[in-house]
Amino acid sequence: MIQQIDRRSFVKASLLPAVWSLSAGWTTHTQVASGREAAAGTPQGPEIIDTNVHLFDWPFRRLKYARTGPLVEKLRGHRITQAWAGSFEAVLQKQLDGVNRRLAEECRIAGDGMLLPFGSVNPAWPDWEEDLRRCDEQHRMPGIRLYPGYHGYTLDHPEFVRLLAVAAQRGLLVQIAIRLEDERVHHPTLDAPLVDAAPLPGILKQVPSARVQLINSGEALHGRHVLDLVRDTQATFDIAAIEGNGGLGRLIDGTHPTYDGPVGVERLLFGSHAPYFPCESALMKLFESPLVLGQLQQLMRGNAERLLAV
Repeated sequence: MIQQIDRRSFVKASLLPAVWSLSAGWTTHTQVASGREAAAGTPQGPEIIDTNVHLFDWPFRRLKYARTGPLVEKLRGHRITQAWAGSFEAVLQKQLDGVNRRLAEECRIAGDGMLLPFGSVNPAWPDWEEDLRRCDEQHRMPGIRLYPGYHGYTLDHPEFVRLLAVAAQRGLLVQIAIRLEDERVHHPTLDAPLVDAAPLPGILKQVPSARVQLINSGEALHGRHVLDLVRDTQATFDIAAIEGNGGLGRLIDGTHPTYDGPVGVERLLFGSHAPYFPCESALMKLFESPLVLGQLQQLMRGNAERLLAV
């Protein structure tokens, strides 16, 4: 049970140690003081569930934490105790069953008990139902992660609607990657457009039992359809691509100048997009936003637990 503490104590005990390494300007006596408070029994608060990490190599540049062991160690060092892991191999490889099998094995062998594998299927390819069945029945995955921009389909594809229905019947969470990297830095031979989320409200009305999370979802919150997404669906969003000083708090209260919010805190989940992004970036979004204690607890863990438990 989480003890009742105020936001200031919670941040000092839980978030501040997690981001010490970000600023060489923080003094040693500040660290020592916080350490004394922790030793004296200051409540540590909930640990973090990261809903957006990937394993293995990104095809277009070397990543510091492409190896699973160092990535797990890095995440644990920032109080992340569970991470939902997709595979970068799913982006360009066509044999997704092999990709999913390797992902499941890597999470089991090298994940130190903290990695939950999220396999991938492509509804635009033949026999995707078998890939989905194996993700569920063979690999015991809690969900799947889709890459429409890289796999050549849009969200109004008729097989995508059917995939949502089958996933819902199996109780699988469906994550949709809106983007993986900024289109301006794509390899010149790659055509991977930003995923247009506009059809999603209408589609989810057809499959109301589907559980959908948009990851790297900042761009999905632009435009008029965001009002439909928030009002007419139960879709959730990760925070990896939310930008701006105090961006999370301003998104929640509807004052963010970039996004057509508001988006309730119950719809936002911690996601770092590690190792492509430094996981510290998402931690700083929590640290510098004017969030109350209850909002921090929801973002760090509560919303993710609730989403998987449905």
